Amino acid sequence: MKRFNGPIGMEQGSTILFSDYAHDGAMWTGSGPREVRHLQEFRESFVTAPMVTVGISMWDIAHQTNSRADIAAENVTARGFEIVFRTWADTRVARIRADWMAIGQARDEDDWDVT
Repeated sequence: MKRFNGPIGMEQGSTILFSDYAHDGAMWTGSGPREVRHLQEFRESFVTAPMVTVGISMWDIAHQTNSRADIAAENVTARGFEIVFRTWADTRVARIRADWMAIGQARDEDDWDVT
């Protein structure tokens, strides 16, 4: 369990990771292991790395093949994180939208920065 001291902050967002059908990108035309990384920065930094959850809120996947998808938050820092989407084998992914939420210790207006 992660415990916080002081104020707690939450931030959430939604982003289209890619639209590969529009330009015959690798997720739509490729095969085998494929990965897309999207750097998501927070509007305001947390004190330390927050807890982040990410999920698929829209997917457009070809029906002729199996739907294989993995989505995760990686490299989480106080300033942001990477949304990572992976697929493999013959899955064809046209586009993906990811929704995310971060919860962590927020800065307090009474905090002093003496550096």
